[in-house]
Amino acid sequence: MDLKRAVIDLMPAPLVRTFAAPYIAGKGVSSGVAKADDLHKRLGLYSTLDLLGEEVFLREDVEATVQVYFRMIEALKDRPYASISLKPTQIGINQTLSYCQDNLRRITAAAAAHGMRITLDMEDRTLTDASLVMYKAVRSEFDNIGIVLQSRLFRTPDDIKSLHARPCRVRICIGIYKERAEVALQDKPDMKERLFEQVQLLLDHGHYPEIATHDEPLVRRCIEHLDKRGVAKDAYEFQMLLGVPRGELQGEIVKRGQIMRLYVPFAEDWKYATRYLKRRLAANPAMAFMVMKNLSGR
Repeated sequence: MDLKRAVIDLMPAPLVRTFAAPYIAGKGVSSGVAKADDLHKRLGLYSTLDLLGEEVFLREDVEATVQVYFRMIEALKDRPYASISLKPTQIGINQTLSYCQDNLRRITAAAAAHGMRITLDMEDRTLTDASLVMYKAVRSEFDNIGIVLQSRLFRTPDDIKSLHARPCRVRICIGIYKERAEVALQDKPDMKERLFEQVQLLLDHGHYPEIATHDEPLVRRCIEHLDKRGVAKDAYEFQMLLGVPRGELQGEIVKRGQIMRLYVPFAEDWKYATRYLKRRLAANPAMAFMVMKNLSGR
C-alpha cells in the first residue's frame, strides 16, 4: 500500500463524512430520490442512483440488496430523468455467475416494466469477462440495460467491437481501479486520449456513448468533434459524479438540449459511504480540494 492510500485509510469516519457531504445524497432510498428530484427540478440534470456497498458475500445479504433495488425501482418509476446503477459484487457474483446473472435479469425486468434504465457498473479487471457475459445475456432480452467500459484497459477496443449486435448504452470512463501495466495504461493523458477515440468507436458500431469525465477540455473536444461530424445530440450523453464542481459546464450541456447525468450515490449504512469516498480520494487526491471549495462556497 502506498503512503497516499495509507493516510486516507487512517482518516476518521466523522472527517470522511464531512468530506462526503457534497458527493453522497444521504442515507436511504428516499435521500437518493429526493436528490434526483432536486437536480432535475432546479438544474435540468438527469441522475443515475447508486446504492453504495460492494463485496457482498453472504447470500442473505445479496438478497437484501436485491430487495433494495426493487424498492428503488418502485420509488423512481414515475421519474424518466432517473436511472439505476448496480455492481456485480452487490448482486451475487461472489456466489456464482448464474446466480448473479439471474438477479441482474430480475432487476432489469422489474425496471423494464416501468421504462427505467439499468446500468451494470464495471469493477476491477478480474470481473470484466463475467460482467460482459452477464450483460450480453440480459441485453439479448431487454433494451433498458447498459454497461460500463474503461478506457485505461488495453482490451476495451476489442470489447467494444464484440459488444452486441443490438445497440448498447455504454458508459465510457477512465475507470477508478488501479490496474497493472501489462493490462492497462498508466498515464492519465493517454487514458483520456483513448476515451476520446473510444467514443468515436462506439458511435461507429451503432452504440450510445455515455461520456463520463470531469475533464473540461476533453468534454469540449468531444462536443466540437461530434458537432463537426454531425452526430445528433440525442445519440450520446455526458455523465459526471455528484458533487464535483462543474456546474457551469453542466449547464452548458443542458442548454444544448443534451442529457447531462450525475452519478448519485446513497448509502443504507454509512460505513459504505466512508469506503466510497476513501476510494475516490485515493484515486484522485485533488477531490479533497474540490470538496473544500464546495464546503467553503467558493
